[in-house]
Amino acid sequence: MSDQPILQLHGINKSFGAVHVLHDVDFAAYAGKVTALVGDNGAGKSTLVKCIGGTYTIDSGTYEFEGKPEHVSDPRDAAALGVEIVYQDLALCENLDVVQNMFLGRERMRGIVLDEESMEIAASDTLKSLSVRTLKSVRQRVSSLSGGQRQTVAIAKAALWKSKVVILDEPTAALGVAQTAQVLDLVRRLADQGTAVILISHNMLDVLQVADKISVLYLGRLAATVDRAAVNQTQVVELITTGRSGDLGIQPTAMTSGASA
Repeated sequence: MSDQPILQLHGINKSFGAVHVLHDVDFAAYAGKVTALVGDNGAGKSTLVKCIGGTYTIDSGTYEFEGKPEHVSDPRDAAALGVEIVYQDLALCENLDVVQNMFLGRERMRGIVLDEESMEIAASDTLKSLSVRTLKSVRQRVSSLSGGQRQTVAIAKAALWKSKVVILDEPTAALGVAQTAQVLDLVRRLADQGTAVILISHNMLDVLQVADKISVLYLGRLAATVDRAAVNQTQVVELITTGRSGDLGIQPTAMTSGASA
């Protein structure tokens, strides 16, 4: 693990027509660490993530990956770098089993037929490496899985492809207490394997439990990036709702409105 970020954005701006959504945003993600990206609705989180993932192209600013400037114009460019996004809807096919979902679109072939054995072994090994014990079989259909198990499959899919940066969009939304704990443990193990994890969440308890760093967006601007150990829940909430907390945050003269995600 390096002190240098694997992903670093400098001065990112993004507008949609007359609406300036992101204002000179700096953001970084580090290998082996969980960076929480938080902010109120309309703060610009979704837009920033889509800029990282190539869904949106940035208007200005720099995008660096492993210390090198990159031009990311579509999701394929981001995937080629090793960026994977696990959206809240998970994008899993309920009529397929765990193995088929983990290899969806990237199936292994043996001649003209699917290499089922190889894919099953790889899927099982990936789940074992993440200490996943909640699945009875990798041949279960996703339709039979609980919300927590589905989230586990989606995260394991990102790990299977050796993604260097994994972005998790509200991974514990609508989960119960036990399932939330399982998913947060999985997030931590993913980071411990050396992956840079970006966690988007409105749940401050989840953020404070699993994050190493917290980046707060306020009305399209970066309010602050802080070490988790240096702040408490009240400070984070103040940064989210007002853009400031004591000496942390945006100077009052810099605050503007009009950002949305």
